[in-house]
Amino acid sequence: MCETAGTPGEASAAMPRPAAGTAVDPIALEPVDEIEILTLVDNVYDALLTSDERTRRAGFGAGAVTARQFDGDRTFTGMIAEHGFSALVTVRRAGRSHTLLFDTGLSPDAMVTNADRLGIGLGDVQAVVLSHGHFDHAGGLAGLAGARGVRSLPMVLHPLVWTRRRLAVPGKEVEELPTLSKRALEGEGFAVVERREPSLLLDGSVLITGEVDRTTEFERGMPPPHQAWTGGEWVHDPLVIDDQALIVNVRDRGLVVLTGCGHSGAVNIVRHAQRLTGVDRLHGLLGGFHLGGPAFEPIIPPTVQALTEFAPNLVVPGHCTGWRAQHALAAALPDAWVQGSSGTAYRLSAASAN
Repeated sequence: MCETAGTPGEASAAMPRPAAGTAVDPIALEPVDEIEILTLVDNVYDALLTSDERTRRAGFGAGAVTARQFDGDRTFTGMIAEHGFSALVTVRRAGRSHTLLFDTGLSPDAMVTNADRLGIGLGDVQAVVLSHGHFDHAGGLAGLAGARGVRSLPMVLHPLVWTRRRLAVPGKEVEELPTLSKRALEGEGFAVVERREPSLLLDGSVLITGEVDRTTEFERGMPPPHQAWTGGEWVHDPLVIDDQALIVNVRDRGLVVLTGCGHSGAVNIVRHAQRLTGVDRLHGLLGGFHLGGPAFEPIIPPTVQALTEFAPNLVVPGHCTGWRAQHALAAALPDAWVQGSSGTAYRLSAASAN
């Protein structure tokens, strides 16, 4: 099948547009022939993980550098892992490819460095989507601006990503988190698009959820130390209401859902995706599920139970999921669970494309 990558002249196809209907009505999300999700940044990098028909790993051979201490004057660096998340998403439909960037990692250089070590150019990126405003998902924007021209590159985000936030843990010094600057991003050339509602991107092939409905009894969000500035006082910010996810419908397979931190709750997000699209089948769930630490570990059992009932074919928990949840998900979904790692690409194709 002949494929052609998107060009700068096709920027209009990448621009979001309002999705028809309300959040409870099915949105006409165009089925795709294939989606590839390349994890550019994750909390883990394991060079010993093996590839298979749907997973391509970055092994020891990634990132060759000059090093006089070795015969041949070179060695390998592998991928950077850090407490952050970034994924390059490519969808293919009717012989055409479109690519967007979902989150950008923690540091200014990890995302672009990993892309370079993989031989991946970022020049074909047609849009940037931020899952939410936390700095471990937006730090790489500085590196992206320096790595390529971003003039008029659409950046889709929730209007509350600019919220000032802090961690006020009892007994510890209060720590204010880095806050994104809209003026600075627009000054870099990004075309900032603020939307609370769902958005269709990349010629109708990708759906951004906008605000996610909270319908489960157990996914209650962040604990009291996570606070937001209202303009007059600091208040508990449990919901992180700017949290949103990415949805693709793989033809004859079902939904693929990509989360950043999953502050809305992994189960809430999947249910919301099903309700938005009218598609019940969950084919894949990837990204951060935010189940690490004592505040979230109590909800691991009901989360795992609900995700098991969805019966996905692929589950790749990453970033902030936590090791206890990883073990629980691996035990409950042994055929679907896959270990995440920086530099890994996951390819999910329509039934007739295999």
